[in-house]
Amino acid sequence: MRFSARLTVIMSLFTIMTVLASLTFKKTQKVIFFGDSITAAGAKPGGYIMKMKDALAKKGNSDYDLIGAGIGGNKVYDLYLRMDDDVLSQNPDVVFIYIGVNDVWHKASYGTGTDPDKFEKFYTAIINKLLDKHIRVILCTPAVIGEKTDFTNQQDGDMNAYSQIVRNLAQKWHCGLVDLREVFHTYELSNNPGNKESGILTLDRVHLNEAGNQLVADKMLEVLLSK
Repeated sequence: MRFSARLTVIMSLFTIMTVLASLTFKKTQKVIFFGDSITAAGAKPGGYIMKMKDALAKKGNSDYDLIGAGIGGNKVYDLYLRMDDDVLSQNPDVVFIYIGVNDVWHKASYGTGTDPDKFEKFYTAIINKLLDKHIRVILCTPAVIGEKTDFTNQQDGDMNAYSQIVRNLAQKWHCGLVDLREVFHTYELSNNPGNKESGILTLDRVHLNEAGNQLVADKMLEVLLSK
């Protein structure tokens, strides 16, 4: 065999081996959704995490392993206290943080909640622990406590303020952002002409219905696949 022909064969084999290696060793990205009861429900049939899984499967995309880590009633400090066991122990590549509703809601419903300065401090500590592990972090603003479009829901002022804290943290620490507060308000303006408290994107002013889960799934998937 001539040298040039032999070289061509060697190069062809090298190319094939390179392609096979890339297919064999392609790492699945482990994605954890860290949050409260909204996220716990998101991991159940019809929830936003399951809808994301279905959408990826339809695309033939097997690059991501989606895992729910939501517990009902959680506030930001609950996430901080359990993140070692429920998140870091799983060595994730990506973490969505979706918290804030109970930090606001429980002020009125239980006389508890989380003050804005403490919310920011605990949230910052969570972000830093994740970034120290070189984990991609995507923040989500809390969406709604009541679906009225004219900002007359009882907790709208706090929801806007806490959402701005999350936006500022995303910018400061160069994290991804799913601005659900803005996304929900925009959707409600077009789809809630009766200014209803619930029934458009939520079941009970807070927890997501079918349309709400689909909207969250679409927006989260958009950000996840943007990098």
